[in-house]
Amino acid sequence: MPDSENVSAVLNPLGRSGFAQDSFAPGPEILAMWEKVHAQLRGEFGEAVFRSWLKPLSLQAYYHGTLEVSVPTRFMRDWIQTHYAARILEMCVAARPEIQRCEIVVVQNAMADPKSGPGALSGGKGHGLEKANSNIASSAEKHVVDLEEISSPLDPRFTFETFIVDKPNALAHAAGRRVIESATLPFNPLFIYGGVGLGKTHLMHAIAAEMRARSPEKRIVYLSAEKFMYQFVRAIRSQDTMRFKESFRAVDVLMIDDIQFISGKESTQEEFFHTFNALVDQNKQIIISADRAPSDLSGIEERLRSRLAWGLVADIQPSTYDLRLGILKARTVQLGAAIPGDVLEFLAGKITSNIRELEGALNRIVAHADVSRQAITLETTQHVLQDLLRANDRRITIDEIQRKVAEHYGIRLSDMHSSRRARNVARPRQVAMFLAKQLTARSLPEIGRKFGGRDHTTVMHAVRKVEELVQEDASFAQDVDVVRRMLTG
Repeated sequence: MPDSENVSAVLNPLGRSGFAQDSFAPGPEILAMWEKVHAQLRGEFGEAVFRSWLKPLSLQAYYHGTLEVSVPTRFMRDWIQTHYAARILEMCVAARPEIQRCEIVVVQNAMADPKSGPGALSGGKGHGLEKANSNIASSAEKHVVDLEEISSPLDPRFTFETFIVDKPNALAHAAGRRVIESATLPFNPLFIYGGVGLGKTHLMHAIAAEMRARSPEKRIVYLSAEKFMYQFVRAIRSQDTMRFKESFRAVDVLMIDDIQFISGKESTQEEFFHTFNALVDQNKQIIISADRAPSDLSGIEERLRSRLAWGLVADIQPSTYDLRLGILKARTVQLGAAIPGDVLEFLAGKITSNIRELEGALNRIVAHADVSRQAITLETTQHVLQDLLRANDRRITIDEIQRKVAEHYGIRLSDMHSSRRARNVARPRQVAMFLAKQLTARSLPEIGRKFGGRDHTTVMHAVRKVEELVQEDASFAQDVDVVRRMLTG
């Protein structure tokens, strides 16, 4: 294995203390060696890794036993330096023993010319970085107006002042505040996730509004993943993808809501992947929200999931009684309504699924009181919300699932939380985890906590295992279906 000190990465488009590149142009033997090694990298690391990281590698120069290879961004350089550079040097040394070092440099317009093969030089004389920076600046100026077109409007109700903080959302709230108040990038990206109606969009709007108020000169874009996809598809149809790319790469802060909606959309993921890399490389802030953690996003490429988890991942957990009651009290003040305390306490205890539904229930009873000219009481509240309350009463809980599964398979309820791994215990536990994922809105980490504090990856494995067995074993599938019917009535 080559000495790690011989694998270096320098942010210098010349890489040779300012000497002209022509003086160190690699000869035909070095070029042939590099073409061979570059081709071997595909087989060594696989197509996905090669396409994401290693295909852009471009041979720049060879001098005094040093092989100089360029990549277009610092982000890419750092990743290759950490994960692949030592092996690349080892392969080069095996092919040409006189090679002693491999320097990875950044040349922002350095991409291998497909007509010349993977070993082609970038074609510049070391001025690619300055030229690229000039192009970026001019693009930013040219497309500032476009940002108003691509960004979605912010809801003026969704501010930090109206965002009630408690334990379930404290981390996400603190992370948003930190991003706003820090002079540097404390973490990039900031990834906020949680179930439906728990306040992710409210927090995203609050962060964007506060950033715009504090730094009006910054180009801050907030939009949903669906709108990002729509803008991209429209750009393809109008044959104007370059304008789309330059517009998004000109922003200072990019905020994408509900990133799970690009699941299975390969071309949109590809474009977002490159936009992400370009913005991170320019030290621009990225803030993402989703309904689940990056590792749990299905239909999203692994390379993109790994990037989404690079910074801080903050979850918004299901609301507590105290948080729901606090939100109701704050919303009551906003509405200017007189609502008895016992009504607010009743709503906070009964409607536990999500904050959006809770606020909707409050709006309904206030509207009913206004139209009917009746005072708001506990009795009228129960009458007005009878359909909603019935639906909440029917909601299946993880505790109920565990009880039914334990009864069906003849094991103790405590086995659902134990560390026992015997198959007659582990398999029913996996079935219970599978049904919890299918029949409740709880996230994988939340389900894991209800099964003895297990990790979300354990729940994910259980879900996948049961899905496989259902397909392969008809008797097992019937068993699972029987329990499901017992739970759903």
